[in-house]
Amino acid sequence: MAAAIKNQEIVMRQQRKSRLRLLVAVIAATSRTVVSQSRTDILVLAGMGHSGSSYGPGASNAVCSSKGDCCSGPGSRDQLNILPSKNLDIKPAADLDLEQIPSNLEHVILDVQGLTCTGCETKLFRSLHAIPGIFHLQTSLVLSQAEFDLNEKAGSIDEVIKSVEKATGFACQRINNEGQEVDVVVDGDAKVFVAQKYPHGVLQMTAIGHQLVRISYDGRIIGARVLLRECFDSPLKLGAPRRSSELESGKRHVWNMAWITLLSTILTIPVLVMAWAPLPHRPIAYGSASLALATIVQVVVAGPFYPSALRALLFTRVIEIDLLIVLSTSTAYIFSIVLFAYVVVGQPLSIEQFFETSTLLITLIVLGRLVSAFARQRAVESVSIRSLQEETATLCTTSGLNDEPIDVRLLQYGDCFKVQPDSRITTDGVVVSGTTEVDESMVTGESLPVEKYPGSPVIAGSLNGSGVIVVRLTHLPGDNTISTIATMVDQAKFSKPKTQEIVDVVAGYFVPVVLVLTIITFAIWVAIGVAVRHQRSGPAAVNAITYSLSVLIISCPCAIGLAVPMVVVIAGGVAAKHGVIFKSATTIEVARNISHVVFDKTGTLTQGRLAVMEELYLSEDQALAAAVTLGLTRDNKHPVSTALASCLNEKGVDAVSVEDTKSITGKGVQGTFRGVEVRCGNTRWLSANKRPEVQDLLVKGLTVVGVTMAEELVAIFGLCDSLRPESQFVVAELQKRNIGVSIVSGDDAGAVDAVAAKLDIPVSHVRSRCTPGDKQEYLKRLKADEGKKVLFCGDGTNDAVALAQADIGVHINTGSDVAQTAADVVLVRPYLSGVLILLDLSKAAFYRIFFNFAWAFVYNVFAVLLAAGAFVNARIEPQYAGLGELVSVLPVILIALQLKFFRRQY
Repeated sequence: MAAAIKNQEIVMRQQRKSRLRLLVAVIAATSRTVVSQSRTDILVLAGMGHSGSSYGPGASNAVCSSKGDCCSGPGSRDQLNILPSKNLDIKPAADLDLEQIPSNLEHVILDVQGLTCTGCETKLFRSLHAIPGIFHLQTSLVLSQAEFDLNEKAGSIDEVIKSVEKATGFACQRINNEGQEVDVVVDGDAKVFVAQKYPHGVLQMTAIGHQLVRISYDGRIIGARVLLRECFDSPLKLGAPRRSSELESGKRHVWNMAWITLLSTILTIPVLVMAWAPLPHRPIAYGSASLALATIVQVVVAGPFYPSALRALLFTRVIEIDLLIVLSTSTAYIFSIVLFAYVVVGQPLSIEQFFETSTLLITLIVLGRLVSAFARQRAVESVSIRSLQEETATLCTTSGLNDEPIDVRLLQYGDCFKVQPDSRITTDGVVVSGTTEVDESMVTGESLPVEKYPGSPVIAGSLNGSGVIVVRLTHLPGDNTISTIATMVDQAKFSKPKTQEIVDVVAGYFVPVVLVLTIITFAIWVAIGVAVRHQRSGPAAVNAITYSLSVLIISCPCAIGLAVPMVVVIAGGVAAKHGVIFKSATTIEVARNISHVVFDKTGTLTQGRLAVMEELYLSEDQALAAAVTLGLTRDNKHPVSTALASCLNEKGVDAVSVEDTKSITGKGVQGTFRGVEVRCGNTRWLSANKRPEVQDLLVKGLTVVGVTMAEELVAIFGLCDSLRPESQFVVAELQKRNIGVSIVSGDDAGAVDAVAAKLDIPVSHVRSRCTPGDKQEYLKRLKADEGKKVLFCGDGTNDAVALAQADIGVHINTGSDVAQTAADVVLVRPYLSGVLILLDLSKAAFYRIFFNFAWAFVYNVFAVLLAAGAFVNARIEPQYAGLGELVSVLPVILIALQLKFFRRQY
């Protein structure tokens, strides 16, 4: 499942502007999509092949035939169920130029070390954007990552990394986004090890330490234990376990800042003692010691700020916060040296050297960055879905014998593992022995435990009850439900809402404005000193410099830069824990303004479990009609087909072989039986909706399905569905909030009207017998004619166009496979209350973004005025101005973190 979603995300990004747009346009224009029907009911929108595999689920473990070429055999790739991506501009096919986007794009994700503020992110973005051949570029300050598609003709990824590191000074490392990963310890130099020929099934090997190598491999071709034990000259050892890339990156950054802060503090304390303690007057001795310590702080601790600021200016034309730090600390340090030099030559000035200013300033700056980095890290960790992933498993036989504790990274297809009572299930799989009850509320939202027995599927991260079960894995830990949901959540962290675009503009002007204010502050205080206080120009300039230093360093754009992304990160994690996955930050921004919600009926407002209430055969050979109906529907997963097949199977009907079956979206299924065309679908498609038998069933509020052979109606079925338990409450709550509610359905009018009546939805807001194109047109009218912000909620492939057309498309999931849609929002738990959660969470997130902006504005205005001496008797000394980052950023993070306490009320 998760392997499919990773490949899906790559395909979607690379073809978003071409194939999917064209497909949506074609669907909208023709209102029909012909889809080859398989047992898995997969809709293939991109040309994804499927081949056999010598190593995969259900296959025996492969054994190396040689050290150099092990586990041979082609890998398989799952076909994907890809629905149209959100934010597509639906255009006629004639308007699309499919040649504009290169076809040979390589998707790249970079882990970037050194991102501390919005200026850093801007510098990273501009440096990458300037490289030809990079498309769909996205960066994330919170995740410390960059994601883009690279045209292979423009150069290798190694060349890109070198260029970025040269321009920014950040350390970049590529993150694997294909296959499985495992870190191993090798004998000898890691760089020499990765230079050897890759064994079959190994995708990439990267040296990440002197003896540490990260191996990416295709788990369907080669198993982890086989890879480590048999595919190299000597067995390899596992490296230390690591967390997800963004958590690892954040952890390293926090530790680096902690060591730097500790060093700076140790060097600063003696300087402060010599400056402030009541010691004997020895200006040269104390000045010399302070100079030595301040120099170390300036070079070692503040040294990295210099190349960072210069690179930003030279390579990306960005004036960032590091430049303010460089200017302020350098001014204080150099000015102190000048003052100390006068003391050494015996001509002391009226003001003594103040090395404590530069050292304390630097220490407080790095302390502020440490605290903000730690707070950011803890905030991201607190909502991390990946924390549900177990790190160990108990390997065993299908009968539960020969227990062997094992690191989850060594699991491979074909393995069975034992789950003890009250422990989390390691990864997705199927129970092969034992019975128990499992708490799956973290995925399904069902509070009651679910009974499990041999043949039952189990979900990674769910909590086992009192029984012991043996599970055969179906997905490796890197591809299971947990990692899939986490991957989908992470995608939203890369996107930027429109609010963030405004923030980026403000942040871009922030530092230049501060520099101008610094010059103005200096000029005003020089004038005050000379004209008002009648000071000499020297003392007046020195006093003005202290005010200017405070203004330079007290202002902080980091609070503005983090105002939106921190809220998006926390909101994404909180939403996921409530079963709501949003794919874009724009969704959180728009959802609070939704004024109309449009629901599909079958499988959305209703449970999608249709039951056959009446059946009528119009053919003399009723057995043949029933057999043909079963032949058409038995391999189709549409709720109508499932209901018909289940009913006929219970009656012992033997299906006939129907050839060339294909599903026609919004209409039904057709095929060929003995050279005659047979169809099963809605009566309008079959031109039988005027028949009296059909009308009788419609009057009863049933969904009517007909079967034809050679265009002759041979059978009619009346089906009934039941409402979801929460449908009435959700619709009533939306109407209570003055949000309009509509139903659009491809079902017959009688069935749709009956549901609308139960939910008190006005007849004017009900549309039945809708094709995908009809649904799209209805949404267009709501948005254009009535100016509505529209949310569409559906569950079927025939809702693809509507999902793309709505301001927010919500897909209600009916199982644990969350990788089946590209809508804006996925309700992992099949409960409509997720729509209310989305709306409430959007409002809560908006309020926090507003508070963050308000705080950042108030802080910067008040702090600059205070530092500039506008309040005369109250000011901030330069040495304490370094606390600005801590005071400004920490509240922003804490306000965002408040979202953790968001609770659903229904």
